[in-house]
Amino acid sequence: GYEMTDNKPFTHPFVDYLYSLKEDRAALADLRRGLAKKPGTETGMYPYVVRWLPEKCSRHTEAAYYLVAALFGMHPLPAENGNMGDHFRQAAEREKDRLEATDRRFKSMLAAHPEDMPFHMRQAVSYLKGKVIPVHWHQLLADLIGWGHPDKFVQRRWAGSYWAYQPETENTTDEKGE
Repeated sequence: GYEMTDNKPFTHPFVDYLYSLKEDRAALADLRRGLAKKPGTETGMYPYVVRWLPEKCSRHTEAAYYLVAALFGMHPLPAENGNMGDHFRQAAEREKDRLEATDRRFKSMLAAHPEDMPFHMRQAVSYLKGKVIPVHWHQLLADLIGWGHPDKFVQRRWAGSYWAYQPETENTTDEKGE
């Protein structure tokens, strides 16, 4: 699997390939067409995705590749690091007045069943695109592949990244002016 170590972020050759398409408007349009369909059913995506699929990969892993490719087609803005928790925290920091809406959106994404991830990820990436927040696509691919794991390590990592951000409130300053 592609676990991220703290000191050096991994890269995925498929995602590097997607990055090479960043300026290719026709390719991005082909990829975006996959957003409206179940992952792996938009034939226009095959030339971009099929050759990158791992041999004998599960339908779940295959779906993650197609989903990341389609989402990248919508928002080809790469981040150097982070996960969806970090990206949503960035959005929350910019949207202090709308924090509850961001929280709600993030919680519903965390609770999503693997089958419902395409819907939740389209919403999430569209939201980040609107805020011009880049996505760490290498990490997202790994995270979507790991999403259904029973110990929820991806969900826990996203939650840890998101809730590391705590908005300033009056009651958080317990230290009396040292």
